[in-house]
Amino acid sequence: MIQGVYCEPYCIEQGEEFEIHHVEFADNEAYDCATHFHEVHEFIIFEKIEGSYFYSQGESSLKDSDIVFTPAAETHNFECTARGKSWFIVQFKPHVLETKNMSNVRAFFDHGLHLRLPARRINEIQQQVKWLYESYHHDPLSPRSITLLNLLICTIAEYATSVEASQSQPITRSPLYEKMLPVINQFKNSTAVELSVTEAAEACHLSPSHFSRMFKHIFRVNYSEYTMKHKLYSAARLLSQSGLTVTQISYELNFSSPSHFISQFKKHFSVTPRQYRTSFSSKAW
Repeated sequence: MIQGVYCEPYCIEQGEEFEIHHVEFADNEAYDCATHFHEVHEFIIFEKIEGSYFYSQGESSLKDSDIVFTPAAETHNFECTARGKSWFIVQFKPHVLETKNMSNVRAFFDHGLHLRLPARRINEIQQQVKWLYESYHHDPLSPRSITLLNLLICTIAEYATSVEASQSQPITRSPLYEKMLPVINQFKNSTAVELSVTEAAEACHLSPSHFSRMFKHIFRVNYSEYTMKHKLYSAARLLSQSGLTVTQISYELNFSSPSHFISQFKKHFSVTPRQYRTSFSSKAW
């Protein structure tokens, strides 16, 4: 893995149901993850972690061996301390939970979850995810891989319990979030959002100052910073999932020039777009 680079979602190959990767950062190694969403479901099964998880239920503190589940299209974010950290990330297509095998656990995963296991079950889950990782990299389409994925999902649903968040009502169901939906939906449906703060505020029927305060409360960065990060994360996905050239991507995302795109990408990810694309060719996560 290239140090300082962390971007989701990974590319679920056509015909596959899921992807699994292992992520590891040493003490004081640079880490950054902007508030984001994706069109796939996601488990993060932590080995070592110290920090906070921001999701639909609010904010909660992360501990070693915790698990978080984020459903498709929910915004979420992490803040981690400088301590070393590692986890497995499993991203899978939503229809996996719609199969007959998942009927008994489907309701458990209807919203974002921060989960904790009984001590006696931690090693069991960690072993299962390691088996899944090994099986995926041997053959992601094998019956064994699919069975292990289903087993992991069912075991988490059976033994993990939810960690109480700092707010009881999910932010996605709050009047604050609903007021911002015209703009939030643009970010969910577009790779680049070109609305000015004034235009975004008008779309939400708010004054620019009120809109800016509300936006920062939800996304934890100001509007202009988030619009740039959204474009850069969209660029990273296009680099990993498409054959578009760096120049084509820069214009696709409405950067003023390819050189501006390259400089902004390197400033945020610490590597050039070309280096980032190369890092994905081996799936070395």
